[in-house]
Amino acid sequence: MKIGLRMRLLFSHLVVMFVGVISLVIISKISSPRFFVLHLQRLENEGLDLIDVRTELVEGFETAWRRSTIWSVIVGTTAAGGLSYWVSQRIMQQLTEMEQITRKFAAGNLEARLPASNIPELNRLGASFNRMAASLEGVEARRRELIGDMTHELRTPLTVVRGYLEELADGGIEPTPDIYQRLARETKRLERLVNDLQELSKAEAGYLPINIQQVNLRPLLESLVEKFTDQLLEDGPVLSLECPASLPLVLADVDRTEQVLVNLLGNAVRYTPQGAITIRVWTDVSQLWIAVVDTGIGIAPEDLPHVFERFWRADESRTRQSGGTGIGLTISHRLVELQGGQMQVESEPGSGSNFQFSLPLA
Repeated sequence: MKIGLRMRLLFSHLVVMFVGVISLVIISKISSPRFFVLHLQRLENEGLDLIDVRTELVEGFETAWRRSTIWSVIVGTTAAGGLSYWVSQRIMQQLTEMEQITRKFAAGNLEARLPASNIPELNRLGASFNRMAASLEGVEARRRELIGDMTHELRTPLTVVRGYLEELADGGIEPTPDIYQRLARETKRLERLVNDLQELSKAEAGYLPINIQQVNLRPLLESLVEKFTDQLLEDGPVLSLECPASLPLVLADVDRTEQVLVNLLGNAVRYTPQGAITIRVWTDVSQLWIAVVDTGIGIAPEDLPHVFERFWRADESRTRQSGGTGIGLTISHRLVELQGGQMQVESEPGSGSNFQFSLPLA
């Protein structure tokens, strides 16, 4: 038979009270008459004649002691029992409230929160639960957003592909190379979106493999500058590298760092029709910083807090026709965090953007 917490609390209080009362009665029974007799002897030594009434005095004292002890036990037991029940009931009431709220939370009411308690331990437990609930509510909200964003993002290329295929099947349009190229572009876009979503899910779940090693990033930076320079048009931006001749070793995954830099450089090229794109490298006390600075269209101040959110696009600067999936910066931000660094952004509309991230020094 399992005993509930309320009965356990009440029973523990009653046991403590019972032990205290029994100890008091036993000690008093042994010591009180002896102390009373010693007191009478002291009075006789002072000249009082108590020989004839000593027996009556001792018996009277014991009778009075028994009566007072009985009443003390009755009153004390009643008061202590009532107080124990009240304390147990009060604790159980708050625990019952916690149980009811956790049941609501488990049933899907993610807005349920535990109220503050005047019992420090229960208050800390409630605060921990509320923090967990807020975190899970955020996860659930992001899950809904991800599903909605995925549906929205996938719908556009699927609609385009379906429209072309139906027109081709009905004979509404001729199967020209241009039509097939458009279909190929949309399918590549779908493939890129699916791959980015898979990468993002792994990164956010912590399943993305990260191979941390001591590396010198200067060869990688030089290689990327050469690769992107070959892709730039003559009237496009000028790409340059501002980096010390000798770089300290960092703890990083070369492949993941290259992935981050390729994404940042790709965005800079996409949104900088003319001007300059500069890769700047510097070190502080414990980190190596890499910044990709462009003179492109920039980002509005109200949009900066959302830059690293999945599927984010500012209305003017990031359109679907630009070719991005809206997940690259989210993945890059997470990849930098997994390598022990941090990513920041500064930007002004019309003046360009500065995306910078850090990696720990070896």
